Amino acid sequence: MSRIGNLPITVADGVTVTVGENNQVTVKGPKGELNKALPKDMIIEQEGATITVKRPTESKEHKSMHGLTRTLLNNMIIGVTEGFKKQLEINGVGYRAAKQGKKLVMNLGYSHQVEMEEVEGITIDVPQPNQIIISGPDNQKVGQFAANVREKRPPEPYKGKGIKYVDEHIRRKEGKAGSKK
Repeated sequence: MSRIGNLPITVADGVTVTVGENNQVTVKGPKGELNKALPKDMIIEQEGATITVKRPTESKEHKSMHGLTRTLLNNMIIGVTEGFKKQLEINGVGYRAAKQGKKLVMNLGYSHQVEMEEVEGITIDVPQPNQIIISGPDNQKVGQFAANVREKRPPEPYKGKGIKYVDEHIRRKEGKAGSKK
């Protein structure tokens, strides 16, 4: 039994979910519209404001796709109502970020500035020079863009300099101790 797959999904007010041919799902809400092709084998049933996902057989493949399909559909509904966001923090002397038009411009200790273009469906906010907030309705796009920003200068374990997620913990290492005997 897939515990996650069996949970019903409640559709919020102002959100419309249409399931097309081959499980092509379109979700429209106040924050935008999302389209995704979910696994064809899964059975998606909509009754009023609740959606249930069922699997056709008890095969290993269908069992593994059951919970995934339900979670993807639920994330689409959450995305168009509340949206998703990732918060990044920049640590290091002289390291800072700024937004210039649709570009994120970062000084990360390189001889040049690192520029990243804002992707469609994603908004970048820089409330402080050492803080970046990436938000949007598509969970996958938000997470991927945040990972791409973090990749420009990942945190290093000795001084903790670099770009990290706000809730991320960096395991610190001790530097060269040097033996004095």
